[in-house]
Amino acid sequence: MKSEIERAVINVVNRKAQPNKVILLVGARRVGKTRFIKKYIGNFSSDKVLKLNGEDIDDATLLTKRSVANYKRLLNGIDLLAIDEAQHIPNIGLILKLIIDEIEGIKIIVTGSSMFDLNNQLGEPLVGRKYTIYMYPISQIEFNKYENYKITTEKLEERLLFGGYPELIHINDWRDKQEYLQEIINDYLLKDILIFQNIKKADKIYNLLRLLAFQIGNEVSLNELGNQLQISKNTVENYLDLLTKVFVIFKVEGFSKNLRKEVTKSSKWYFYDVGIRNAIIKNFTILQNRNDVGQLWENYLIVERMKKQEYQRISRNNYFWRTYDQQELDWLEEKADDLCAYEFKWSARKKVKIPTAFRKAYTNANFEVISKDNYLDFIT
Repeated sequence: MKSEIERAVINVVNRKAQPNKVILLVGARRVGKTRFIKKYIGNFSSDKVLKLNGEDIDDATLLTKRSVANYKRLLNGIDLLAIDEAQHIPNIGLILKLIIDEIEGIKIIVTGSSMFDLNNQLGEPLVGRKYTIYMYPISQIEFNKYENYKITTEKLEERLLFGGYPELIHINDWRDKQEYLQEIINDYLLKDILIFQNIKKADKIYNLLRLLAFQIGNEVSLNELGNQLQISKNTVENYLDLLTKVFVIFKVEGFSKNLRKEVTKSSKWYFYDVGIRNAIIKNFTILQNRNDVGQLWENYLIVERMKKQEYQRISRNNYFWRTYDQQELDWLEEKADDLCAYEFKWSARKKVKIPTAFRKAYTNANFEVISKDNYLDFIT
């Protein structure tokens, strides 16, 4: 495989990059945002680009004096301002607002690993002035450019075990892949959380992730999580919110429109990367010896589908569906009156029928079973 994968996010960035607008590229640490920025600015003449790193004190200082005169001097002759790890720069939202309001024709792209400060600092100042784009670990859409169907099917087990972090491409030994993912968790993934508001209960957050990792595909009770961890429900909610904002996990809510017996108050939680999920529970056993293949398959398909939605700009509301009498569907997508229902099966030997209650309540909905036979159509 090619040593460097072309990232699908480039197509979105190219469409959205406009003068006097800010592209906000966000995602977990180590998914390739810095590398992407370096490659992206290569499309511009080197003397027309100013690249700053928010973690570099000298770079951040250049933006500290919030005045039009300062920014006109700094950006004289510059077409593109690129700021990596922008969340480390105080008042970055107000700074960028002043720049795009006063420096005619400037394009700006900023990256951030965490949404903590980026949301707070960029949200209000940049209303109507920014586009937020999410960057994930490598998707099957991106792998498709470099491999044929045979290679893709041969790599499926590896991707269900180790996920899609870019640096894994260059690591051949499976034990080394495991060690890399453990390093990601320990040194990068939770870093933002542990420095945020001086949170010191790393063990509680880690144990929360372990509990979620074992409950993929199941509805999660916050009270039950709190009892198991011996923390309050409010603390559980706070930790889940933080883990969402640093792109470790995400929530899917229940769908309901017609039936009283539909479950809507519960949520399911999934990992943005299945390799991280396996590293959290320290289980990289081959698929034939696992009892959680169905959970892995469900998480993998859902996050790959979300990557497809993001990179191909497919606008959908995503849900699961279940009734109190245990009729359920893994995945629903809604757009206006268009409703598509999916059931995920690792092994589709038996014919799967749409739940009766769903069929009667939503007569115009489409239904499809996603298995190893047709999953590539679903995620690419």
